[in-house]
Amino acid sequence: MTERVCVGAIAGAFGVRGEVRLKSFTSQPDDIAAYSPLYTEDGSRSFTVRLTRPVTGGLGARLSGVETREQAEALRGVTLWADRDKLPALPDDEFYHADLIGLSVHDTGGALLGKVRAIYDHGAGDILEIHGAGRGVLLLPFTRAFVPTVDLAAGRIVADPPEEQE
Repeated sequence: MTERVCVGAIAGAFGVRGEVRLKSFTSQPDDIAAYSPLYTEDGSRSFTVRLTRPVTGGLGARLSGVETREQAEALRGVTLWADRDKLPALPDDEFYHADLIGLSVHDTGGALLGKVRAIYDHGAGDILEIHGAGRGVLLLPFTRAFVPTVDLAAGRIVADPPEEQE
């Protein structure tokens, strides 16, 4: 398990006084401020976050050390990471995406399908992107029907992908 989890990203400046437009990746968007301080991916900078207002496409926020529009704009695209111990524990059937990426995926017969490289959510549910084992890329819905077992301790997922059509 990783020590930090990506909880948001800076989408750009908002206004002229250093406010940023923040995209929250948390289940309740406003919760992102409770996980402060937030860090850049490389850990070189940290910010305390104070939410100011809802804005189109996210949240308006003030970040510590960001006072001007130019400073805010320079942070566009920066991802924000929270310490794992500040995040809530999840129920048994929910997982942080960071914990799934890199896990090996085996079919119900035990054959290796590959490793999880990414997870996508386009609004209709999560999709696992699995690479390797000579199959190329396999996109698999992350539902109990297709993914009956996730064993974080063993570092593996058991999947039941649909049969390939010729």
